[in-house]
Order: sequence, then C-alpha cells, then structure tokens
Amino acid sequence: MQARRARSEDTWLSSFHHAWDGLWYVVRTQRNARVHLAALILAVGLGIVVGLSRLEWVMLALVIGAVLVAEWFNTAIEATVDLMTTQYHPLAKVAKDAAAAGVLVTALVAVVVGILMLGVPLWQRLANWVH
Repeated sequence: MQARRARSEDTWLSSFHHAWDGLWYVVRTQRNARVHLAALILAVGLGIVVGLSRLEWVMLALVIGAVLVAEWFNTAIEATVDLMTTQYHPLAKVAKDAAAAGVLVTALVAVVVGILMLGVPLWQRLANWVH
C-alpha cells in the first residue's frame, strides 16, 4: 500500500511540474502572453490606485484569468496543429485562426471590463489633479 501511495503522490506532484513547464513555456515563447502579463500588472496596479471593491477585484481577476487561459489554450492548439502537419491545410488555418480569435475576443472583453471599472475613477482622479 505504501508504494502505491508514493506513486500517486509522485503523479500528483509531477502534474504540477508539468503545468509549471507549460506555463513557463508559453511565457518564454509567446510574445502576446508577455503582453497579457504586462496588462495584468498594469490593471492590478491601477486597481490598487483607484481602490477597487472586493466585487470589482473578483471581476478583474476573472477577466484576467480568462485572457490568460485563452492564450494558453491558443498556444496548445497551435502546437497540436503544427505537430499534425507541416504542410499548409485550410483546416489547420481555421483551427489556428479560430483559437487566435478566441484570445482576441476574450482580451477585448477584458479591456471593456477594465475601462468600465477603472476608467471612471481614473478620469475623476485626472480631472481633480488638473483642476
């Protein structure tokens, strides 16, 4: 029984190692993932400055998470398509374009949410600072 437990723990721990490898691979190799991470840092910084409520932090975290997940899935789909064929195929293009479109739509939604939550307080601070 002891050996079985050790193997399941190894599997459990190795799953985190593989996930970390995937996370780091995308950050290292995908420029857009680094752009999304920079936007995350900016949004969190602005959220601190304007003093978001708990609910606003939840919404911000959800849209940020959605963008990052979309980017990671996009990378996985692109890698899978590249693994399956090295030649141009219209369906490979559809798969890659649709995955990229998913990231774009998610990022646009996140921008709208960010503007709605951060825009008004930032505009008010700017107006007060100018006057």
